[in-house]
Amino acid sequence: MVYHLTPGQRVALSPHHVVDERTPEPAQLLIGLTAMGSARFAGLDTARLALQADWPDGVFAEFAHLPAACATPIEATAAPARLAAIGKFVVPYGGFLRGGLAAGETVIVNGATGFFGAAAVLLAVAMGAARVIAAGRDEATLRAVAAAGGERVAAVRLTGDIDADATRLRDASGGGAHMALDIVGRATSADATLASLRGLRRGGRLVLMGSMSVPLPLTIADMLANNWSVLGQFMYPKEAIARLAAMIAAGTLDLGKIELKTFALADLGDAMDAAARMRGLDLTAVTMASPERRTKTAAP
Repeated sequence: MVYHLTPGQRVALSPHHVVDERTPEPAQLLIGLTAMGSARFAGLDTARLALQADWPDGVFAEFAHLPAACATPIEATAAPARLAAIGKFVVPYGGFLRGGLAAGETVIVNGATGFFGAAAVLLAVAMGAARVIAAGRDEATLRAVAAAGGERVAAVRLTGDIDADATRLRDASGGGAHMALDIVGRATSADATLASLRGLRRGGRLVLMGSMSVPLPLTIADMLANNWSVLGQFMYPKEAIARLAAMIAAGTLDLGKIELKTFALADLGDAMDAAARMRGLDLTAVTMASPERRTKTAAP
């Protein structure tokens, strides 16, 4: 597939590739990162390993080789480095779509001080949430994220006491949230996730998008008594980037609230160091050489 771009049009690349095959569970991977599977459930099968072998490289290069299905043409006036923020928003967007977040609902974001969690707070506001509860442990970063989100955002600092934290989340959401997005990466405790679950009202939905090194203990009695739903979500549907681009073009989602730092590809090491220090609304972007330079240096 070849995209003929018009002036002002750009292409957003997604690392999430799902094979277009008529099978019950088509193979998928994050290009340049990992094939997807679980060691607990038989690990990586032949199809996933073959897919990873076909597409082994990511985008840390002047030329990227990806399947056409991973490219989304977008109309945008923002600079390319600023548009890189789409990658920060599109992951939590997949979680909100999975949980069916609707305008006027109240949502808890557990992990609101993280890379994706901070974006989730701003995105929930942009999607029309009536109240967004930004939950996390880093009080200074929570305040910054809540300030960027505006008056519909309330910050709740978690203490590790499940019952006390759940009470604070319910109070901040006016008696219980409709939905919670858990997007904490590499969590070593289930306490914050359980507090978010218990911060829901009856019929609430908890969407899991983070990672945790310990089991998540759920009781059937609590699930039944509260009609709670617990949903897992990996990444986002293929149309998600185009939808976000439309929100940006309409002014609904403001990328200007992201704290952007850019580095040239030649300074990739410095970029990786900066990325390791990111918190909240931070974004590190690697920029490529100009098209003229690429043309001159490309092999025939």
